[in-house]
Amino acid sequence: MNWRRLSIVPYRVRLLLRAAFVFLMAATVGLALSVLQQEKQLSYKNYEGSFQKTRVQVAATLRHPTGQLALLNPQPAASGGVLHPLLLPFAALDFDDLQKVQQAVAMSGCQAQYGNNGSLCVGIGNNPWAGGFIYVAGSFDSAPLVPHVRGDQIVDKAHRVRVKVALRGQTYEWIAPFEESSEPQTPGRRYGGMRGRLTGFTAADVARGKAPVVKDFRGWIWQSPRCNRADLADDDASCARSAFFSLRLPIAVLQDALFEQRRPEWPPADLDRINVSIAVLAPGDGAPLLDSGTGPAAPPFSLSDLKAMLLPGESLQIRRLSDGVALPELVAPIDPEDQSWHFVTALIRRLPVDAYDVPLSAREVIVTPVGSYEVLLKGDVRSVSKSLSVVASRLVWFVGAMLAALMLAWLVIEIGIIRRIKVLIKRADDVGERVKAAHGFSEADLADLRGQDELGVLATALHDLLRRVREDVERENIRAEQERNMWHAVGHEIMSPLQSLMVLHGAPEDQSHRYISRMQQAIRVLYGRASPSEAFQSSELQIAEIDLAAFLHNVAANASCVGIENVVFHGAADAVSARADEYSLEDVVTHVLRNAQRYRKPDTPIDITLDAGDTGAVISIHNQGPPIAPDMLDKIFEYGVSDQPESGAEGNRGQGLFVARTYMAKMGGTIVAQNRTGGVSFILSLQRGA
Repeated sequence: MNWRRLSIVPYRVRLLLRAAFVFLMAATVGLALSVLQQEKQLSYKNYEGSFQKTRVQVAATLRHPTGQLALLNPQPAASGGVLHPLLLPFAALDFDDLQKVQQAVAMSGCQAQYGNNGSLCVGIGNNPWAGGFIYVAGSFDSAPLVPHVRGDQIVDKAHRVRVKVALRGQTYEWIAPFEESSEPQTPGRRYGGMRGRLTGFTAADVARGKAPVVKDFRGWIWQSPRCNRADLADDDASCARSAFFSLRLPIAVLQDALFEQRRPEWPPADLDRINVSIAVLAPGDGAPLLDSGTGPAAPPFSLSDLKAMLLPGESLQIRRLSDGVALPELVAPIDPEDQSWHFVTALIRRLPVDAYDVPLSAREVIVTPVGSYEVLLKGDVRSVSKSLSVVASRLVWFVGAMLAALMLAWLVIEIGIIRRIKVLIKRADDVGERVKAAHGFSEADLADLRGQDELGVLATALHDLLRRVREDVERENIRAEQERNMWHAVGHEIMSPLQSLMVLHGAPEDQSHRYISRMQQAIRVLYGRASPSEAFQSSELQIAEIDLAAFLHNVAANASCVGIENVVFHGAADAVSARADEYSLEDVVTHVLRNAQRYRKPDTPIDITLDAGDTGAVISIHNQGPPIAPDMLDKIFEYGVSDQPESGAEGNRGQGLFVARTYMAKMGGTIVAQNRTGGVSFILSLQRGA
């Protein structure tokens, strides 16, 4: 028994199959990792772009007056009802021009919102030589303003603003009633509503009933002529209108401090300890229209508001270049990592991408009126891994399902197919061993492998195939035996008459002598052989140098003797030497001429041409007729191939072109068929002689 076939070959196939499944699993995992790596690279590029946008946005915000206000006032806003002046990014406020002061307050973002429509901004200029003033600007809603009559010591019958400032152990308190302006409006300052001054009085003097006007206290108030409600007319006295006011408060302590030193300290170091309280009162003792003591609903813009611009994990560090003082660092929070997918996030972090490990940072210098600030923005790529973990978690389920499907498919193939195929191989090997031992054919017992599944159908088909092969082998043996007997009889019956004919036509100049010699050679080849195909292939030829030109001229001249008319040889009279067996070559040409005779058009010639080269000679035999099917150009030279259904009855056994190709091969030449224009050409190639 062939143990090598039973053990090594099946093992090799099974190993290849298992390796294929391992490679598929590895490819699935590799594909998932490749997708994650590409997604990580793309996410990192997107994050770099977002980081640069954040840098530009933060820098633009800090260069804006709103951002500069936050830089100049890094301390957090006070809670409760106490206001602290903010260092404004302007030298001073043009408090008596409505448009300018509104624009400056809006651009700086110093307004704190109170209620729906109330706002307050308290600040000082960034230039000490503009005077030690505190500026106050705000807005509120009120019915039409009631003015104060000049010279009247009673101020609670008009709309008024009460201001209180406490610093360095001193307290300043003013009451500023509204006095309507009688000055005509200039074209550049035209305002359609009520407007007037806020005249400042010291609160203590007002209480005593004799209050002089504070000259350095300046203030204005403007009220819109339009009603805030769309369902009421503008002239309705009960409708509230929007009013805006601005104040300049003289603070003597700050003014005196400007001249105490050669270079005054500005802004004041105790700016965050200066407490300012403001209330806008209506006539009478009613509730204030605007009161800073209620606390702001929305504080002014601060550095902490920049945190909303940062991406998760990014940090913003601001440092004052003049003294190197660092402001509180801002760090954007990052969502906590889901512990169930911690290994996925760890895997994502290990995937290599270009420049992923290089820290992202950007530096900007912001110039303000009181100094320059260095802004350092640092990125955090952990957010990239966090965002990818969502995609990776979905991909894990997909990869897991793919691996499970591959494992299930491998188990099905291994248990349900490979093992049964191994049994089938063993049975087939047993058949081969019995054939070698008995020099015959025997069927394999495949009854136990038959079934309704694929392998059962295969076993049934193999059983039927082996049965048909056995029957075909038996029929072929019978046919070969009959053929050998027939050729033995034919050879025996023909050989004796040929001996007599050879005696009658023994002269070399007799034309019949040539054809009798050819017949004797053919009989010697066939006589005593197993079959015609075996006889032709095992025959030995006498190779010699012959003159192809004279040979072909003779063949064309004597073709009519074998019933082939109108054969024309086109060739030079010069001798062309080639290596061939003259009788066998004549058989080849005769077989081709008979084939051309069978298919040529009536009354058309068969043309034979000869082309000689340095190393070879080419004989072309052309007839006019139908072309050969392309798929038959090679098959027509096989033994027993014929396109005539009754070829056997007519004596055409399909072996003429087979004999021609066999003889040409033994002479070291070739023969091919080609479809040419109007017909078919057979090309015979031979080697030139010495």
